[in-house]
Amino acid sequence: MLNILLAATVLASVPPQGEPLEKPFRRGELIFAPQARHNHGSCLVECPNGDLLACWYRGSGEAQSDDVAIVGARRREGDPHWSEVFAMADTPGFPDCNPCMIIDVQKTLRLFWPVILDNQWESALLMSKTSNDYVRNPGPPQWQTEKVIHLKPGPEFAEAVRRDLDRQWEPGLKAASGEVRQRLQQSLATWHRRSNEKLSVRLGWMPRAHPVQFDGNRLILPLYSDGFAFSIMAYTDDGGATWNISAPLVGAGSIQPSIARRRDGTLVAFFRDGGPPPKRVLVSESGDKGLTWSLARDTDRPNPGAGLEVIVLKSGRWALINNDTEKGRHSLAVSVSEDEGCTWPIVRHLEHDAPGQDTGSYSYPSILQARDGTLHATYSYEPNPANVVREGKGESIKHVQFNEAWLLEGRPTP
Repeated sequence: MLNILLAATVLASVPPQGEPLEKPFRRGELIFAPQARHNHGSCLVECPNGDLLACWYRGSGEAQSDDVAIVGARRREGDPHWSEVFAMADTPGFPDCNPCMIIDVQKTLRLFWPVILDNQWESALLMSKTSNDYVRNPGPPQWQTEKVIHLKPGPEFAEAVRRDLDRQWEPGLKAASGEVRQRLQQSLATWHRRSNEKLSVRLGWMPRAHPVQFDGNRLILPLYSDGFAFSIMAYTDDGGATWNISAPLVGAGSIQPSIARRRDGTLVAFFRDGGPPPKRVLVSESGDKGLTWSLARDTDRPNPGAGLEVIVLKSGRWALINNDTEKGRHSLAVSVSEDEGCTWPIVRHLEHDAPGQDTGSYSYPSILQARDGTLHATYSYEPNPANVVREGKGESIKHVQFNEAWLLEGRPTP
């Protein structure tokens, strides 16, 4: 009965079965009915057999409770319904949060997430699991390995903080006054101190967006820290046996990076804006396969301090999914670039409520392009009050499928 009710949320614009995918379409459904528990931070992958596998974290709130766990659900190829929710990772007595996944070039499923040791993000311990048996069974993957990923920044970490941190925050510091300026000065002093503390630089690193794999075996895991308000890239060239880290991507609140690659090999990272106004998506580039990065800088894309993700489409276009506001998570857009991330003139909304008190919340998106060319997104979903009677009150994870033709309907009128 529940699946029937959830299927009723499918949008009327879905094409009839067998209709060519070139025609624009979009459809969406809730993976499960909204509930009181916090459901947040989803990630989505397509399995080799065409199944979709989603994961997210669920619990009473990681800042005060230890019942938070990584859970997931599966949607079989050709099935409009999602499975019942199942456990993916649960460390007894500790919150498990912010998961991400990738199916690597060896067809191994990799799950990454942080265990929060004392209910503060700065205490995050980075974990990973792998599975080669994640398709046959209807429930969760059968995990073969589970391990801690130990990160050990060297003296160059503190050197980068000394060199870059203050100048990145200088505009925000100049614009601030009074108590805000004083708090920011205290934070900068704390970050400088922590950059020389072994425990502070080895803990607190968390994933958010999909890992990426380019040109062979190198797998890059984008990470960020609330303890420093910037990011690093962890990478492995031996299938996860050993991990190294890039130079830090120092910026004014440049967190939760997502990576795309240009045709010339340049890696481009887009960040959530955790810093001062103007609230914008931030960007940085690497020309050496992710080892070093330019200083993060603002783009023209609004961001209210909320998660985002970027992917390169088979057409060569880029798609960026994020909250396209400077305040609030009531609008979730997919923007399209035809010049490898330089400009984003095409914008389509998956969700959009007028600003105000009676809005929903749509955030922390994950996006992929499936083998058939269609796009899939999942995101945290708290319904607009007008939809509570139909959908239920609380939080869920929503899945939306659409195609590139639907996106291109958002081209600006000449």
